[in-house]
Amino acid sequence: MAVINLKTEQFEDTIANNDIVIFDFWAEWCGPCKQFGPIFEQVSEKYPDIAFCKINVEEEQELAGMFQVRSIPTIVFMREKIVVYSNPGAIPAGALEEGIAQLMSLDMAKVHQDVADAQAADHN
Repeated sequence: MAVINLKTEQFEDTIANNDIVIFDFWAEWCGPCKQFGPIFEQVSEKYPDIAFCKINVEEEQELAGMFQVRSIPTIVFMREKIVVYSNPGAIPAGALEEGIAQLMSLDMAKVHQDVADAQAADHN
């Protein structure tokens, strides 16, 4: 799957139709974003079952706000509609691939339970 330049109106369909989604929040004027872009695209080619999405924070301010992006680039890993990792700053290809391996090995039943427990605790 090629890297998707994600627009706000595509967001719901993208997370509904992909078990794993990795977001790269970036901007045209951001030097580190430009350095990380080719790494993101290169790694995406190794994982055709994962949706790799670039989000231009200048054009998609609603999505940047939803993910509380404060600096760019910011990388966000989402699995089964749950954000499991978010990190500001560019990362090397090896670290990105290591993160993907960890993401793929997560026990999602436990993650869902942890989220449910946290939400229950917030309501008490």
